[in-house]
Amino acid sequence: MKVNFVMKDLKIEVCLYLLILSFFFVSGCSVKRGLRPSLPSHLTSKDGMHMVLIPAGEFMMGSENGEQDERPVHKVWVDAFYIDEHEVTVGQYRKFLQETGYPPPRFWNPELDKDNEPVVGISWYDACAYAKWAGKRLPTEAEWEKAARGGKQLKPFPYGDEISTELANYESRGISPVKSYPPNGYGLYDIVGNVWEWCYDWYDEHYYKYSPFRNPMGPVNGRMKVVRGGAWYSNRDHLRVSNRRAVDPHAKSYHIGFRCVISVNKLTKH
Repeated sequence: MKVNFVMKDLKIEVCLYLLILSFFFVSGCSVKRGLRPSLPSHLTSKDGMHMVLIPAGEFMMGSENGEQDERPVHKVWVDAFYIDEHEVTVGQYRKFLQETGYPPPRFWNPELDKDNEPVVGISWYDACAYAKWAGKRLPTEAEWEKAARGGKQLKPFPYGDEISTELANYESRGISPVKSYPPNGYGLYDIVGNVWEWCYDWYDEHYYKYSPFRNPMGPVNGRMKVVRGGAWYSNRDHLRVSNRRAVDPHAKSYHIGFRCVISVNKLTKH
């Protein structure tokens, strides 16, 4: 079910969903598999972005065949959330600048930048400012990795065991417009390749050794932030869904962008 809601409308939809469920529990009625009311699979947020529902559940995070900071592989539970179906674009970021007066990003050229390309030259703090304006936030590493896997457990890439330049923008000469390549199993475009994506978490090489099981959010402090997914210049190893990179949160690079998420729990609060 695809629903074009703004955030206020979605809160109403989610509340109705919870009321219906409470009726079944209070009345003692059973809900047959496949007939239970469900959250909308998509929504449209304030910035015009289509967002995809990632269901709550467990997945195996990390890789025993990757770098040291990807180990150990560990089981993680992530609550349901919505994630942008592609990276935030120049056009969407322009609307943010116009409405807020926020300083433009590094490399900003409104006459040459294409509206359908991912915005770059964005620090972690800039990405957070945009997310707050849009009523969203940056994804945690766990949320990002679960979404990137597209429902495929313990596979190195969003599409399975292999990756190619027909599936993602890497080992190329520059940025591509969003949605230029096929989506993963959750319907997310460019989740690897094109531009690196900021995550919420501080970086800690050893974090997986003490990460909590439920909704890990990274260390409480640190010096570097995490980026995920690789970029247009990357080799295929950077595109592995478990690959982690540490970057100064003040950095404004021509190959780092972002996408946002919103928690279903936030939408269900009265």
